[in-house]
Amino acid sequence: MSLQIRAIAKGVRMSPRKISLVASLVRGRTVADALVILQHTPKRAAKPVAKAISSARSNAVTNHRADEKSLLIEQLQVTAGPRTKRYRPAAMGRALPYQKRTTHIHVVLAGAEKPKKIPATTNTSKKESKDE
Repeated sequence: MSLQIRAIAKGVRMSPRKISLVASLVRGRTVADALVILQHTPKRAAKPVAKAISSARSNAVTNHRADEKSLLIEQLQVTAGPRTKRYRPAAMGRALPYQKRTTHIHVVLAGAEKPKKIPATTNTSKKESKDE
């Protein structure tokens, strides 16, 4: 059975355009490969993407009993979050507007569930026969 595990990083204080460049590097890869690629990517946007992917991995392993080796990035969406509007002082008493952009990172992982371990059964009839 295939699991779908989600994680969302909301309000990341970086432009969606910058983060989507990094997200396109790891889309569709395994989680282990993606984290290695992001660790060696010289962009500031690699850190929040890696954080979201590792959060989804942790959710899969702890909450859904997924096999960590089978995890694959099924979806990696980068959407625009709310913008904070600010003004910068300019010459001659003017104020120039600018926006501080934020981003939401949606990660969906697919993976297989770990097989349940069957406890070893102790056969009491053998113990009794040895005692007799």
